[in-house]
Amino acid sequence: MHAPPGTDPATGRRIPLARPGRGASQRRRAEILRVDHAGEYAAVNIYRAQRAVFEGRAGREAIAADMGEMQAQEAVHLARFEALLNAERVRPTVMTPVWRLAALALGTGTALMGEKAAHACTEAVESVIEEHYADQIAELADRDPALAAELSAFRDEELAHRDHAVDHGSRETPGYDFLTAVIRAGCRAAIKVSERL
Repeated sequence: MHAPPGTDPATGRRIPLARPGRGASQRRRAEILRVDHAGEYAAVNIYRAQRAVFEGRAGREAIAADMGEMQAQEAVHLARFEALLNAERVRPTVMTPVWRLAALALGTGTALMGEKAAHACTEAVESVIEEHYADQIAELADRDPALAAELSAFRDEELAHRDHAVDHGSRETPGYDFLTAVIRAGCRAAIKVSERL
């Protein structure tokens, strides 16, 4: 069965069409860089907050190390988007201070709920980010293959984070369905806002 026009054959999700008008593709690139920078900035702060809760607690050394490792990988992604924003004179989202507070609250709150809830947070966030990157990769594959390739590498790491969370019991979290649905909805809303603002 063939995918309808304008959809990614691998996922079935809609691929945004190129926008008409002068400068449209540059504006779209700015949106992509802005929203991806915001997402990586939030991820760094979520993992930072979770690591801070677990660090120094007896029996929590392994999860503190996990969160530190994922934070370090997200920091590499963040540094790349910061470099691109600066090089291309794209401003970050005006919501950055809000996303910082929201990310720290989410990371702290889920870590205080326990290891499984922290992993459920990782699974939910990384699932949305993975889908988001997949859509961007499909959109950019022909128009900007270099950026698409970078996003593909980042997506692979997000998938590894998600799979690690599942392997470590994310789905055993009490209230898993509700918790992850709320986190996913929040991530999707933040993506839409960060693209525009």
